Amino acid sequence: MQYIVYILYSSSHKKHYTGYTSNLTQRLLSHNELGYDWTSRYRPWNLIYTKEFEDKKSAMEYEKWLKTGIGREFIKSLHK
Repeated sequence: MQYIVYILYSSSHKKHYTGYTSNLTQRLLSHNELGYDWTSRYRPWNLIYTKEFEDKKSAMEYEKWLKTGIGREFIKSLHK
């Protein structure tokens, strides 16, 4: 099974969200239409970045890195 780390951006609220999934289409639907969690408050979300991984562990490690200081700087660079 393949896993995808993704970054979403809410331009109306200037917020980022980072996550991973094995089904990106369903996950985007959840963030933008179906779910009622933290992300529902900042809709609509735009997909600004994806990276594919062969296993869940690697995806989780990369997602964790994106949430570090260096990772956050990388996310900010996506808007330049």
